[in-house]
Amino acid sequence: MVEPVNSREFIDNATALVEAARRAGADAADAVVVRSRSTSVSVRLGKVESTDASESDEFALRVFVGRRIASISANGGADPETLAARAVAMAKVAPEDAFEGLAATEELARQYRDLELYDPTTVDAAQLTQAALAAEEAALAVEGVTNSGGSSASAGMGGLVLVTSGGFSGHYMGSRFSRSVSAIAGSGTGMERDYDFSSRLYFGELEDPAAIGRSAGERAVRRLNARQAATGRVKVVYDPRVARGIASHIASAINGSSVARKTSFLKDRMGTQILSSSIHVTDDPLRVRGPNSRPFDGEGVEGVPLAMVEDGVLRHWLLSGSTARELGLQGNGRGVRSGSSVVPSATNFAIEPGEKSPGELIRDVGTGFYCTELFGQGVDMVTGEYSRGASGYWIENGEITYPVSEVTIASNLKDMFLNLVAANDIDRNFGIASPTLVIEGMTLAGK
Repeated sequence: MVEPVNSREFIDNATALVEAARRAGADAADAVVVRSRSTSVSVRLGKVESTDASESDEFALRVFVGRRIASISANGGADPETLAARAVAMAKVAPEDAFEGLAATEELARQYRDLELYDPTTVDAAQLTQAALAAEEAALAVEGVTNSGGSSASAGMGGLVLVTSGGFSGHYMGSRFSRSVSAIAGSGTGMERDYDFSSRLYFGELEDPAAIGRSAGERAVRRLNARQAATGRVKVVYDPRVARGIASHIASAINGSSVARKTSFLKDRMGTQILSSSIHVTDDPLRVRGPNSRPFDGEGVEGVPLAMVEDGVLRHWLLSGSTARELGLQGNGRGVRSGSSVVPSATNFAIEPGEKSPGELIRDVGTGFYCTELFGQGVDMVTGEYSRGASGYWIENGEITYPVSEVTIASNLKDMFLNLVAANDIDRNFGIASPTLVIEGMTLAGK
């Protein structure tokens, strides 16, 4: 793997911070360097609106004095001895934390994998501009499109260096390229907007700008002349774009941090059925070229692929070391840095695909609502209550018919999860992935 910066230099700097912390009186310490480089271009109506470039290397030192913890951030030119002394002084007056601490030596990754997360392709501002303009031009060429909401393209990389006093030293890099465009169709109060985008780790795997633009334009035009649907109980088909939101609700509900704080409606449901028996949910930090893959977590632990939910039955929480200790469990390498803490987070999290195509599921629905966009924040993760503004299309006789807007769909996530049916069209280019989903028994409020 070719790297655009000298990782050895950052590892040496992080090691110097940890060693200085021990000399200053810390019982244990770890140091993190988060690196990022990015360039982006935004255009609208054939003209460049902005070109932005950013570059940062952020150092953070975390120290432990007994059960007291402190964290301090700085740039790469800061004096390690001064930083360490300040961090230790802060820790000595901090409140005790019974659960935070470094990962046990036997949990640390001694060798870690190249997951092919970094593409060394150099993409300059001129190439980004060309791609953004091509996507917008294709969108504006779609019959019915009357304006542009803008188009953009970006290229960037980021990475993590971690050194701990427990003996871990490692680093990895990841790249990200993206293109997006927003199109407006119609005029006056009848205007509709939609978008499309492509985001990949490898530049050569991006979708063609013209294809993205055509898709955005066609999606906007299809939304014209929307109506309200009648209020009632309906089957709702979630397009993959919004189905990923359902997957993120599952991930939030089984996050160990929420469970420990009793803010998840699934906090007492380990080992019980929480989803339809046909549904499987996975989390895989080691998938090659996965958008959220990582060879080790924020504590230096290699996570392994897990079946979070099997046949609808909850099998695992997402756990960092501290959250696992709080729950009396063993961590599973899902920790990410958050100030002086390491909190659990999903990696490549997916509702696994079912057997039927989206078209087959829509035919099975007969009459219902095909949801393509959601609005508002009406989800309560403590109770599971769910109420969102929505737009999409009406399904009649197993076919998608007219566009629908200004409706609300509501239920409780407990019931929604138990009534999930998954199609077979998953796109794993997203860190939170889901196929088309059907949920029976929701309430639609319209006219």
